[in-house]
Amino acid sequence: MTGLGVEAGAQGARSRALAVLRIRSRALAVALLPAAVAVVLLAGESTGHISGHDWVITRWVMTAVAAVVLLSAAGIALVVARARPAVSPTVPLSEAAAPDLYRMVRDLADRLDVPAPSAIALTPDCDSWLEDRTHRAHGPPVRGGQDAAAPRGIRGLSAPRPLRAPTAPVLVIGSPFLWWMRVGELRAVLAPVVAGTGPSAHPDIAAARRFVRGLDAAVAVTSAPEHSPPVRTLLAGVGWVARLLLRSCRVHAAEMERGVAAAAAERAQAVDYGLRIVAQEQVGLAYAGWDRLLTRVALPAWRMGRWPSRLDAGVVAALTELSRRDRLAEGFASRLGERPACDLLEEPGTIDEAASLLAARLFHGGPAEPGPQWAPVDWRDYPEEVVDRKWRTDAARLQRVLDALGVHQPTPRAVPGADGPTLERVLEYLTVRAPGTEGEAPVPTTPDDDGVVASVRAAALVAGLSAAMAREEAAVGRAPGGGDAGQAPGPVPALWDEGVLPLFPLQPPRTGRELLMDHVTAMVCCAAMDTAGAVPGLDWLDGPSLLVRGERTADLAPRVLTLVEEGDPAPLRTWLLNLGVRAEKPVRLV
Repeated sequence: MTGLGVEAGAQGARSRALAVLRIRSRALAVALLPAAVAVVLLAGESTGHISGHDWVITRWVMTAVAAVVLLSAAGIALVVARARPAVSPTVPLSEAAAPDLYRMVRDLADRLDVPAPSAIALTPDCDSWLEDRTHRAHGPPVRGGQDAAAPRGIRGLSAPRPLRAPTAPVLVIGSPFLWWMRVGELRAVLAPVVAGTGPSAHPDIAAARRFVRGLDAAVAVTSAPEHSPPVRTLLAGVGWVARLLLRSCRVHAAEMERGVAAAAAERAQAVDYGLRIVAQEQVGLAYAGWDRLLTRVALPAWRMGRWPSRLDAGVVAALTELSRRDRLAEGFASRLGERPACDLLEEPGTIDEAASLLAARLFHGGPAEPGPQWAPVDWRDYPEEVVDRKWRTDAARLQRVLDALGVHQPTPRAVPGADGPTLERVLEYLTVRAPGTEGEAPVPTTPDDDGVVASVRAAALVAGLSAAMAREEAAVGRAPGGGDAGQAPGPVPALWDEGVLPLFPLQPPRTGRELLMDHVTAMVCCAAMDTAGAVPGLDWLDGPSLLVRGERTADLAPRVLTLVEEGDPAPLRTWLLNLGVRAEKPVRLV
């Protein structure tokens, strides 16, 4: 039955590929039709079968139309052929860097009776796929970069290259899989992916894919905003034709890919079927841990100009911690005694660092290379270099905004020793003593916010914090999403658009309430560290955390929320009193 399923899926994919190629043939026929009519008219004149004044005019008109159509078709074909298809940002993995991984993939391809992938690359995401890089532009770049030899005035087109590109697709593997999965689990997960090289080698499917990718790349070329007005006018027609052809073959291309996926899945049934069920559970678990690590742990570091250099190793720590806390996942930790898939790499640390830097670029928009304002940070240094610095930076920003609003420190008689930035100043300002008092009316909810702050004064503080953060981001040339829009891409330009980083922003902009909560929490943590002996810590699932007497505090957030939303400091003051935090004492800021 497996053989019949594979054949049925492959046959369906081939039939859809032929449908795509028929659309290409019809487009060619339409382009050649005026020329054919002109040839018939010219042949009729030479043989004497078509004569007369009207036929002479018709002949010249059709010849002119044929010439225009042929030239237009040639230009469209040139743009489609030379346009560089999009390439996923990946970390290339040579065979010398991972001989065991290459050997495992080749053995897997032999068992599946399909061609082996031409190369292996890693992506900082929880996914795996085959990527066709047979276009000439995907080969090694010529001197001066990819755009140096492109036709002048049309950015995004490739120039002829003497070097041959790979003939088989590249296997892209999610780097978190290598660190969390065991060798057998990784093989089971990759089996359906590697099986897809079989249909990819079919001439009709390969030709149909090249045609669709060329049209898609041509649309991208014609839509580029940096073209001059004359070039943009010429490319407008090319874009219209490319979009028309894409719409015509969209359904057939989608069905072709479904057939390829079905055939690959059926072929892979014979390889590690029982293990694949367990491996798929690990895929979901790895995705959950990876997402939590990026949003809770990596993102605060990226915002501080630091990038964790061992993200994949952090996935293992995060998922191990999840297994300890969650009874449903506790059985997964027992697998850690088996050989991890990262042992298939010669230098796992170097590969992890490269994948971590690429993850920072894709999810945050950081620079392509480390620098003074973009330095790597090790996990053991994370609490001191990221958490402590983040809290003190946020607390300093909060105090500056209070200064700008004219908020004075509490009087020395009420709070002795308050001659510097104190937490008491923040508590006094946010406290709502009497509902309905002028300047302290509750702020209504707006459609753009998911909550309210306690008073008009709190809203003014939110506005000041938002403006201060916007000024700081503008001062370092960063976009609101956190990326360095003007950062150079590095010595070798990538085949993907550097101007749209981050490609996958992790979080939408924080609401005003969240922004205020973050800054008040930072001020509380600074006071706890300076007056109660607390220390910054790293929680693998929740990110920056405050450690008091070696234990993580988990009950601070609801008390800060009560202060921000209701103007009631009592729960927070009780919490501070129990831990011995002196709100009236000045704190150290950056």
